Amino acid sequence: MTVIYHLTDTATWAAAQAAGEYTKSTRERTLAEEGYIHASLPDQVRGVAARYYADVEDLLLLVIETDHLDAEVRLERAGDGVFPHIYGPIPLTAVTQVLEVPADRSNLPE
Repeated sequence: MTVIYHLTDTATWAAAQAAGEYTKSTRERTLAEEGYIHASLPDQVRGVAARYYADVEDLLLLVIETDHLDAEVRLERAGDGVFPHIYGPIPLTAVTQVLEVPADRSNLPE
């Protein structure tokens, strides 16, 4: 089992629960638009939160077990690192935890 992470907001997560799967790639872009869903390794989460989600007050961290994904996960170069990309929707059963992220981001992996 490998665990990867995805940051989102409460409205997007609620929509995924209603739909039965998660299909948001990143802020303002869907899986259909981007071609994959952005994810992070544990040591990348804080940097992604600071860079792309600093203004999001209702931030959530999805903990994803890759063994429960039907889609391929590829480690690919993006920006200043190599990040996991999920090439398909995330079934809700692959999300093993949903953590509310406080404003100080104190509960994010390091």
